Amino acid sequence: MTDTERTTCTALAGLLRAAALLALWGFALTCIAALVLALTLRSLSTTPTMAFGAVVILGALERYFAFRLRFDESLFDGLARGTVTSLDALDKALSSLGLRDAPPQHQATRALDDRVQGTRQLMQRHAIVVACQSAMFLLALMTQDLS
Repeated sequence: MTDTERTTCTALAGLLRAAALLALWGFALTCIAALVLALTLRSLSTTPTMAFGAVVILGALERYFAFRLRFDESLFDGLARGTVTSLDALDKALSSLGLRDAPPQHQATRALDDRVQGTRQLMQRHAIVVACQSAMFLLALMTQDLS
């Protein structure tokens, strides 16, 4: 890997570490919504119940994205530090763990730019899920009967 590619990996790993705060926010929303449902389900009206339920359901998707982003963070950090020697070695390690299909022998290794773009798309999808969770949580709070 070139110095530019290692620097790209370092920058992306840093960005993924910073995005962990968003994952913490999504996890907190999920926990609070689940707790509210567990404690007050019978006294909530339909709209807040459905909204809190949506927050919990979206929380499962959010946790998947957060797991994948944390995994990608460690992979890009390994590439940046040189503990992962090459993209080909990474693909072989992932396929030996059963996390990636073994590419055919004649197929070239996936480029770093494609991997970076895929991780950035995953970050965007994660942010969209957390934004939806936040909106549903706000809807639930706004439609609660406080009497």
